[in-house]
Amino acid sequence: MALRGCISAVSNILPSNNLLGCGLQQARNYVGCRVIRDQKRRKWAKQYAEERLRLLVLKRNDVLPFEIREMAGKQLEETIPRQTALRQLTDRCVVTSRGRGVLWRWRVSRFIFRELIDHNKMSGMQRAMW
Repeated sequence: MALRGCISAVSNILPSNNLLGCGLQQARNYVGCRVIRDQKRRKWAKQYAEERLRLLVLKRNDVLPFEIREMAGKQLEETIPRQTALRQLTDRCVVTSRGRGVLWRWRVSRFIFRELIDHNKMSGMQRAMW
């Protein structure tokens, strides 16, 4: 309660509504169900990564007998959740938590990327002008 009052007092003192510090508008800054699901999948993927990789290698190996490959496939389906697959993970923007149009190198969505470049907030990048 005291923290809420302190934050409102500080926001009344500041002349602008821009509290992000980099010239951006207030972005969607909440943790939705998709973000929580993606974080859970990332935690599971890390937890089961070694065992999943071993079983996948056994399952896809053409040199091994069919029975061993089949046993590895069954064990993979029974013991490891499907959500641990790396293709289940979604890259998300760190500012808006948007799941589409994310530039993986900078971990921001295309809207935020363009806004940062337009306002010279990204070092080494410049808007194309011709």
